[in-house]
Amino acid sequence: MKTKKDNIQTLSQFKDKHYGNPGTKKRDELESGYENFKIGALILEARLEKGLTQEELAIKVGTTKSYISKIENNIKEARISTLQKIVELGFGGQLHLSIKL
Repeated sequence: MKTKKDNIQTLSQFKDKHYGNPGTKKRDELESGYENFKIGALILEARLEKGLTQEELAIKVGTTKSYISKIENNIKEARISTLQKIVELGFGGQLHLSIKL
């Protein structure tokens, strides 16, 4: 008889099984979607930390409340220039990007 422990798998194993190996189209789409979700979640977290509403952030950045909401909820992808405005003008911070090879 199998125990619950026998059914445990790592996140990588789950993704391999259900989305294919890294480099396949379905897996790449999953990973890309996660990165966009993560950016929206980071913006939401920073906005709340700063005590700003979506409307207040939008005014500081020069965009709309709707656009901020769409980024935070992973409906729209933010352009790097927009992300930079959100971080610098909206939060008073600095945006750092890196490339790993």
